[in-house]
Amino acid sequence: MEAAQPAAIVAPKPTRYRWFMVGLAFVAIVTNYMDRANLSVALPYMNAELNLSAAESGFILGAFFWTYAAFQIPAGALVDRLGARVVFAAAVVWWSTFTIATSFVRSSAGLLGLRLMLGVGEAGAFPAATKFVERWFPPTERGLATGIYDSGARGGTLIAIPLCTAIIAGFGWKASFVVTGLVGFLWAAVWLLTATEFPSQCRFVNKAEVEHINHGKSDEKISSVRIKWRSLLKSKTIWAMSLGFACQSYVIYFFITWYPTYLVKERGFSLLQLGFFGILPGLLGLVGSWVGGWASDKIAETRYGLSFGRKICIVVGMALSATIGLAGIVPQAWFALALLSIAFFGVSAATSAILALPADVSPRGSRSIVGTIAGFQNCVANFAGLASPVVIGFLKDRTGSFTPGLVSASIVALVGCLIYSFALGPIKSDLFEHVIEDR
Repeated sequence: MEAAQPAAIVAPKPTRYRWFMVGLAFVAIVTNYMDRANLSVALPYMNAELNLSAAESGFILGAFFWTYAAFQIPAGALVDRLGARVVFAAAVVWWSTFTIATSFVRSSAGLLGLRLMLGVGEAGAFPAATKFVERWFPPTERGLATGIYDSGARGGTLIAIPLCTAIIAGFGWKASFVVTGLVGFLWAAVWLLTATEFPSQCRFVNKAEVEHINHGKSDEKISSVRIKWRSLLKSKTIWAMSLGFACQSYVIYFFITWYPTYLVKERGFSLLQLGFFGILPGLLGLVGSWVGGWASDKIAETRYGLSFGRKICIVVGMALSATIGLAGIVPQAWFALALLSIAFFGVSAATSAILALPADVSPRGSRSIVGTIAGFQNCVANFAGLASPVVIGFLKDRTGSFTPGLVSASIVALVGCLIYSFALGPIKSDLFEHVIEDR
């Protein structure tokens, strides 16, 4: 009689808690964009009390972006020093506080100050999210994870207008700031209760998931290095990443600023048509964020590797975004909208891979400077992006048409393709070892 064989031990499957966490990051970015967009919806109703001129309104709407761009680098450095969990929560509480405070504003100066402070807080969102993805995802999942949280930018923009309009219609403009601000406080509470800095610290994550994320490495420590800023500023890699991202921002800022006006003034859309059809680029952009991140991960797993996977998705996405110039040339309005939708899909797909780059090129573990790299890249890109509405507006005034401005965006997008193709070298995790030193 044969002896009974012991039952085979089946290794437990990895939990998938990291995907729940990136879902929370997505909600944070949705809230981020709702809080920055609700003023544009509420401003016409606020004017009855504040008596703002058109010039004052434009100045106040743009003020947010000054501090948002300027504080990217300090926010990124703070993320490296204190960790993504704490800084992400603090940033959301900060901007939610100033969002709610907007409901009590009594003057244009007060509103200007609140918008500047809102920009300071919101500057921490993307560096913190980038750091979180580096900590919680292996390299071959970071593109999709980045695409998921970044799609919150598209989702927040799509939600903000109908939601804020409904709140204002029912309860007045002050309520829109209170409601969206309270959502941020609720998010921060959930985040602090469920998030940990590292996967191994989380009670909802099993050992198999930790090993899947870390590839057997266990260097889970807050960054303990000092940045050599002069060396960082001399890095060709940081400037290639930043200038390439600046080209992306030039294109995407058209959609943030001039897009509705273009459809109404140049293409003759009614308000109803704008509301119904105008969301199409945003919806395709949402999908583009996921597709770009997923594709860059899948290609990275092949024999072509991570560097090719990220770059090809960025270059193809930026090339698609160059169709924005054709939108100004075609005679049919529906054709122009289709081209703008393709352009927004492309630039969104590229963005997922672009935002994954800081985690790909940063040193690992306690030597990680992902937040700083992301903050630097975002700072340069957002300041360059601010030039987009100015240049496009200038060209519109000089020519009477948006076409030259849209063509300028196409040219900038193609320049971005060249930068990512030729100026950015191989993507490796040792590219910034020379810019750090132990404390």
